[in-house]
Amino acid sequence: MINATDIINLSLIGSTIRLATPLILAAIGGLYSERAGIINIALEGIMLSGAFTGAAIAAKTGSPWLGLIAALLAGLAVALVHAVACIKYRADQVVIGTAINILFLGVPALFSKAFFGSSGSTPQLEIEQRLPNFLIYIAFLIVPFTYFVLFYTRFGLRLRMVGESPEAADTGGVNVEKMRYMAVLISGLLAAAAGAYLAIGQNSLFTRNMTAGRGYIALAALILGNWHPVKTLLACLFFGLAEAISIRMQGVVDIPNQFIQMVPYILTMIVLAGFIGRVHPPKAIGQPYVKERR
Repeated sequence: MINATDIINLSLIGSTIRLATPLILAAIGGLYSERAGIINIALEGIMLSGAFTGAAIAAKTGSPWLGLIAALLAGLAVALVHAVACIKYRADQVVIGTAINILFLGVPALFSKAFFGSSGSTPQLEIEQRLPNFLIYIAFLIVPFTYFVLFYTRFGLRLRMVGESPEAADTGGVNVEKMRYMAVLISGLLAAAAGAYLAIGQNSLFTRNMTAGRGYIALAALILGNWHPVKTLLACLFFGLAEAISIRMQGVVDIPNQFIQMVPYILTMIVLAGFIGRVHPPKAIGQPYVKERR
């Protein structure tokens, strides 16, 4: 017989899984990019682009599937901008990623005002316009898939090579630029899927800055997970649990909600401060590669 405590625990587990889903998608996306040597701080901006595009198209067409497809295409476009700037023009990867994040704090509000008359949010979606929760299953299936790809396929070996030693990879016949482009585009797809999940899956509209720093938390989970898919999954569940607990604390404990909402972000900083010196990122991460002329 299930008692009240069991119900509360099951509810907390369910909340943790739902809240961790966008973190998992974004973090695994970031893993592909950073394993190839490209820092992708732009995860936050890509999530916002996917969230707004997905919600806007779903509201206009009435189809969550068209919304999802549009969100993925938007994520690909933004990721391509990041990739071209960092790989072709060898721009500072952190600066470009930060610029994309700042850009998408304002761009969705501008288009929302133009298309829907409100800069704060897109129209509320009907129940049939919302995306089913299949992205939760995708998020958890992508982890073992990524593990297999990274450690048991030629693509994964080459991906890790260009992130550890692009010179050696190039000498071995690997097209370093091509691999890095592919890795960043994969990260764009997964981060945009995370945004779409927030806007047309978990919620039923896009609201301004609705990701609320989840892209940065996903990066923290990636670092905490030492760029390993399974460890990154566990880190995402940890942050999802922290958010689930903070939500449950609101209105229950005699602490202002604003302070309770800060818990996941404070926890992120504490974890990073404690683990940043103990992790081992790919050796060539953040370093542009210039092919030597023969």
